[in-house]
Amino acid sequence: MSITKTRNLFVDVARQLFALKGLEGTTMNDIAVASKKGRRTLYTYFKNKEEIYYAVIETEVERISEKMDEMASRDMDSEQKIVMLIYTHLSMIKEAVMRNGNLRAEFFRNIWMVERVRKAFDQDEIEIFRRVLQEGKDKGRLCIENIYLTADIIHYCVKGLEVPYIYGRVGNGISVDQSRPIVMNMVRRCLGINPNIY
Repeated sequence: MSITKTRNLFVDVARQLFALKGLEGTTMNDIAVASKKGRRTLYTYFKNKEEIYYAVIETEVERISEKMDEMASRDMDSEQKIVMLIYTHLSMIKEAVMRNGNLRAEFFRNIWMVERVRKAFDQDEIEIFRRVLQEGKDKGRLCIENIYLTADIIHYCVKGLEVPYIYGRVGNGISVDQSRPIVMNMVRRCLGINPNIY
């Protein structure tokens, strides 16, 4: 088995064990046994279980980042892309947290570790927002004074919605289909959509 496959196996098995038993309830030995590999092999890849936990979160964040890139490359108006990116970000974060069972509690308890892992993702996401905003400005659809500041604000606003969204506190009782036009109107107003377009 290649180095990458073995490492990925450890990460996937660890994710499943963390989801089932939590970070504290899982040992390095548990991960080695469930992977059908020796502890020595496990320790050649990871010094401790916190390092594996870091890799698990990194894998989840990479999955979200790939989906965001995919959304940004779609052929649609800039404001539609922004709305799609907002919904994609929130739904993918919620899916990752919910899929991982007991890891949910660890996600919120170890928020600083999660933030360290997310640093690169956050920068990538801000860059995606910048590209989409610049595209809209270049096409004359958006009237934005500062692309960089606007992208930062959108990113941090969406990031701030994660926990309430995961717990179902944002738009409680409103379906995605009902909320999307409302969010679209907010985005259009905030991005200074040229009124002559409609």
